[in-house]
Amino acid sequence: MSTGLETTDKHPRSRRVQEPNPQPRRIGVFARAGGLDISLVAGDATAVQFCVVDPTTGREDRWDLIGPASGIWHGHIDGLGVGTHYGFRVHGPWDPDGGLFHNPNKLLLDPRARGIVGALDLTPHVYAHRVDEDHYPTSYPLEKSCLDSAGHVPLSVVVDSDFDQAPKPRIPWDRTVIYELHVKGFTKNMPGVPEELRGTYAGLAHPASIRHLTELGVTTVELLPVHAKVDESFLTERGLTNYWGYSTLGFFAPEPTYASAAAQARGAQGVVDEFRGMVSILHEAGLEVVLDVVYNHTCESGATGPTLCYRGIDQSLYYRQTPHRPRQQVDTTGCGNSLNVDHPQTMSLILDSLRYWSTVMGIDGFRFDLAATLGRFAWGYTPLHPLLLAMATDDRLSLDKLIAEPWDVGMGGWQTGNFPDPFSEWNDQYRGTVRAFWLSDVASLSKGFGAQGPNTLATRLAGSHDVFSHGAGYLRGPRASINFVTAHDGFTLADLTAFDHKHNLDNLEDNRDGTDDNRSWNHGLEGAIAASPTEGLAEVLDATGLVEDLFPMRQRSQRNLLTTMLVSAGTPMITAGDEFQRTQFGNNNAYCQDGPISWIDWDLFPSQRDQLATTRWLLSLRRNHPALRPSSFATGSVRPGDTIEDLSWYQADGHRMRDDSWGDQAHRTFQMLRSGVPVGGRDALVLVNGTLQDRQVTLPRGHGVDWLLVMDTCWGSPADGGIDVSLDVDSLPLGLEQVTCGATLVLEPASMMVLLSDVVVDPQD
Repeated sequence: MSTGLETTDKHPRSRRVQEPNPQPRRIGVFARAGGLDISLVAGDATAVQFCVVDPTTGREDRWDLIGPASGIWHGHIDGLGVGTHYGFRVHGPWDPDGGLFHNPNKLLLDPRARGIVGALDLTPHVYAHRVDEDHYPTSYPLEKSCLDSAGHVPLSVVVDSDFDQAPKPRIPWDRTVIYELHVKGFTKNMPGVPEELRGTYAGLAHPASIRHLTELGVTTVELLPVHAKVDESFLTERGLTNYWGYSTLGFFAPEPTYASAAAQARGAQGVVDEFRGMVSILHEAGLEVVLDVVYNHTCESGATGPTLCYRGIDQSLYYRQTPHRPRQQVDTTGCGNSLNVDHPQTMSLILDSLRYWSTVMGIDGFRFDLAATLGRFAWGYTPLHPLLLAMATDDRLSLDKLIAEPWDVGMGGWQTGNFPDPFSEWNDQYRGTVRAFWLSDVASLSKGFGAQGPNTLATRLAGSHDVFSHGAGYLRGPRASINFVTAHDGFTLADLTAFDHKHNLDNLEDNRDGTDDNRSWNHGLEGAIAASPTEGLAEVLDATGLVEDLFPMRQRSQRNLLTTMLVSAGTPMITAGDEFQRTQFGNNNAYCQDGPISWIDWDLFPSQRDQLATTRWLLSLRRNHPALRPSSFATGSVRPGDTIEDLSWYQADGHRMRDDSWGDQAHRTFQMLRSGVPVGGRDALVLVNGTLQDRQVTLPRGHGVDWLLVMDTCWGSPADGGIDVSLDVDSLPLGLEQVTCGATLVLEPASMMVLLSDVVVDPQD
């Protein structure tokens, strides 16, 4: 009777597992009862071997698993436990045109490995098909490779999690401020962090890192991908790496290279322990940890990519394919493959991964990269996809923060506003509108051309009701809108004000990569990104007549963008370093730049320290004054117990904004008034001048109270307004400029003011 095993001198016969796994549907490898319970889904396989690998010698002990039972191969092996290094060899048909890539010469990673050790050696050995020295197929149809990948691929490791963590902070959405950072780049140059901890999980948990985060006033750190990854072959060939990490190898294991050298020396268990310790320490500081997760594709690329795990186990289970021969991988991600979320076992993989990170690793939430792919059937996207609904209704995951990047590159891929509750979503319309109003529109005005009216900016300030008040998530309110002006992809805040065009030559793609839709403005000179000009640069700028205005205007534009974001209804997200004018030297797609372009430079110029102070002040205002962070959409009507509308809009002359004024460029100077009565706080009045001229603005009467000027983007720092940023503002500091009700103020070109009522209004008085 055939066992389905291929046997050669290279692949000797292995022992058969004598004892079944008593819980075969608990997929993965788990230590239990003095041994290991093993289960792997491989529906088209004829045999599966569990391979125990000696990490020192590379010697394998192979065990034939029992199966298949509903596509599951399983067994229990006594005498093995935590610390076991292992992989799988999967036997079965070789039929690439039929979507079958079984090749037992390939030692495959466990899709649910909690620990991963070893680096990928990108040689012909790691391809299931025969390739030449440049890794191109030698024939078509693809011919099965006889090279053994052992010694060239990472190994799975059984780990444990045996210490308690601090509880999750569970910060309410209306108080949440997200801070997107890269684990390595954030602390690689951070003073105060010991050299051996810089760029690591432990470095992020160091008191110097936590001090910056807590003093800044953010509540939630969003980490760029930390799932175990490998670099794509085209980057390896160029001597580059996938720095951002959107190239997932394993959905359960933390990336080992972000652990300290001491943790890595302890192996996979040391990496897991350091990661869990980092999360616990951040929780103790009151900070949430959200992971940017990539469940839409894997690192195996297209059908001619390396076979490291999923393709060699069950191609048709894990990857979406066309239904006809020759089968092609469907790619809605732009990365060569898309996970087949139609299949229950693939959905189970994703859900189990999320639950593991939430419950065992302590994670507070997830930002889903290219999330539209996770809601796709073969015919397209639906917010009612079982995977999305399973996350939304899970008794644990639904309590975490779930954030969608609501698009992919497939047909019908733009789905902003179309995810179910409790998801929030990156709001690309917010990003584009705010950039356009303050940068590309003002640049157009500076050249004598026209610009849009205030209608779209006002809509974004009010929480993007047009995007998030309908569909499957209409009950979410403005918190559903993740308001951002910058993110990891695109220009930094400083570069938005210093470059009209991308400068990505360092990526070695002839400047073809990265978006051309930047809506940026260099303010008259491309580049010259120094926060303060050097002596030589100052001489050049002085000769052009730009030195007096260039840098102050760029910095004002950055303050306009920050202020707009932090007074908008919705959930703000700041990109690490934007609080002090970090630059990437014009690179708007630094995904492969593991170096000074991406690493944060903490050696700050005076103007950078001023912007840091401004950001702290704005975050303090938002935190302490709920009218600056409304948790529900305004109605534009008078709420019970109040005498003015919850939200109202005014022209520069203090009269109500007319319906026919919203699209008019002449009304780019306008006012937004939010009543503080519904939230038990001060009223908030925001003045906007989106023109290049001084504008007189007459304040509306509102509740008839006087005002305190708490922010003017013409200030180089809050100190210019008499504000000491070392103080929190539960009670506003003395010395703020008082403005009488109905007064007329002058707004300088391209600037904003924020005022708070000098008292908390009680309409009954």
